[in-house]
Amino acid sequence: MNETDFWTVATIAGMGVLTVVARCFFFLSDKPWRLPELARRGLDYAPIAALAAVIVPEIVMTQGQLIATWQDARLFGAAAGVAWYVWRQGVLGTIVCGMAVYLSLHLGLGW
Repeated sequence: MNETDFWTVATIAGMGVLTVVARCFFFLSDKPWRLPELARRGLDYAPIAALAAVIVPEIVMTQGQLIATWQDARLFGAAAGVAWYVWRQGVLGTIVCGMAVYLSLHLGLGW
């Protein structure tokens, strides 16, 4: 085994050990573990923050650059989806409305 193979195997094994330790860390204590209230409140915002971190760049950027024109179907599709959600509070309707506006502008007008 050459040096590169050794370091690759050592890295994979080390990552495996760290993963097992990190996942089993909470089982090592006999006492019940409670999440602090501040952390619990912070976790309430984690899903929306993760979604925003993934979706917003896809809406406002193209090939790593901010979009330079307002004639982008993604902007209007996102706005229509947000408007639907504010009006009706339904996730399925939000997706259908946003995609209907996006596809009609993208396919119909070539935006």
